Amino acid sequence: MQKITVELADESQTVRMGQKLAACIKAPMTIYFKGELGAGKTTLVRGILRGFGYQGATKSPTYTLVEPYELVGLTIYHFDLYRLADPEELEFIGIREYQQPDSIMLIEWPDKGEGMIPRSDLMIELDYKDDGRKVTLSSAHPELMQKLEKSCDFMPKSS
Repeated sequence: MQKITVELADESQTVRMGQKLAACIKAPMTIYFKGELGAGKTTLVRGILRGFGYQGATKSPTYTLVEPYELVGLTIYHFDLYRLADPEELEFIGIREYQQPDSIMLIEWPDKGEGMIPRSDLMIELDYKDDGRKVTLSSAHPELMQKLEKSCDFMPKSS
């Protein structure tokens, strides 16, 4: 599995990275977001949504589990599984119905949905690094990693 690691100084760089990532993302796709509370997962999701042209508020669906964003020819589903007690609960919200050819699934806290959510096409891990963040992108898809490498060129690589 290939990996790319970049360092982000602040929230604005996190949003900007999300906007750049949007250019590499095509439906259907599932992206996992891992990281501690407050590490920037929802901020990165907001950047991805902006990259697709969404200008409204980006809510963290901590209590609703999923927030849909209807865009032209595309639906993005933002899942936050932090409060999920049992992966089986995902059956009750119809997790399989979200997996459509014209949809992108952005899933925070994927470990909580293990066995019920689709495999990831892209894994994004966010860690604290001084006042900023270290972001690691990984995927088993070489063509996606090549696109990501180009889109992340503006960010300093981690050592």
